[in-house]
Amino acid sequence: MKIVVLGGGISPERHVSLVTSTSVCRALRERGHQAVFVDMFLGLENYAGTTDDAFLEPDGLCGNVKIEKTEPDLKALWASRKLQSPSHLGDRVLEICQKADCVFLGLHGIDGEDGKIQGTLDLLGIPYTGSNMLSSAMAMDKAMTKRMMEDCGVRTPEWQELTYTQDMIPALAASLPVPCAVKAVDGGSSLGVELPDTREELERALKNLLHYGKRVVVEKKISGIELTVPVLDSRYLEPIEIVPPEGATFDYVAKYQSGDEGAREICPARISEEAKKQVGEAALRLHKALGLAVYSRTDFILDADGLAWCLEVNTLPGMTPASLIPRAAKVAGMSYGELCEEIVRLSVEERKK
Repeated sequence: MKIVVLGGGISPERHVSLVTSTSVCRALRERGHQAVFVDMFLGLENYAGTTDDAFLEPDGLCGNVKIEKTEPDLKALWASRKLQSPSHLGDRVLEICQKADCVFLGLHGIDGEDGKIQGTLDLLGIPYTGSNMLSSAMAMDKAMTKRMMEDCGVRTPEWQELTYTQDMIPALAASLPVPCAVKAVDGGSSLGVELPDTREELERALKNLLHYGKRVVVEKKISGIELTVPVLDSRYLEPIEIVPPEGATFDYVAKYQSGDEGAREICPARISEEAKKQVGEAALRLHKALGLAVYSRTDFILDADGLAWCLEVNTLPGMTPASLIPRAAKVAGMSYGELCEEIVRLSVEERKK
């Protein structure tokens, strides 16, 4: 198959997306597909050949990328792009996508998981991986997802949605409950998340979160075992236990860095079969309630009483070889390349429905 692996983009999760996309592209090429990596924001501005020839490039235009410890400088990225346009789609992106049998969405965050690119590809009749426009948009919005959890009977911590401005922060910091979790409604990769324990920390968190927008979800902080549950083809895979470094939380650095700074990810999780069933069935219930397709990954906290609390769902979770879904797939007997290919196969079938 001719497959465009679309990644990068203009999201704060750009670095993670680049590694996801190039990893997937290489894996698909190893399995015999004509896969090519395309940065959604930059497009093919550094490629002089035709869009037809791009599929034949020996390295799939992957290049060398890595996950940095800090967020990308998006203003600098805008300024450096050759195509000086307000469009989030780079040079010849739609042209090459129209020549593909499927577009593998290796995007994370804004423009990728919020339904925008899905709607664009739908209008052009181009098959793509994962969930459709509406389901993606609902799942990307943490407040909407919380409402869906409540509607379908999935337990989630007490929460409230806020829209605020800088001048409202002192009053909010004095009145909101602490400890808590404060999350940008459309954040991902543990970016746009703060976990304040004191009112001083809450005030700083609210100031920091304005960087991501004015809407946040504030939820009760639950202590316990951090778990994530992949769903693939309408079944849940083995839950994964996440153990952050000593004294740290599962933040952006812990999630993507190896060694002492990185988190330990244990699959299968060291929990009872009853607990596995509890989180697995809840993940599958939310997946279906949101109308998600092909694959997703849902995060939980298992408290000391054995109750699972659902935090959020990811419709385009990380897909580097070391990411969480590939780890669970490996336990199920599926290699990384097989998983990438299965996602393509299931997605092409989904788009025919």
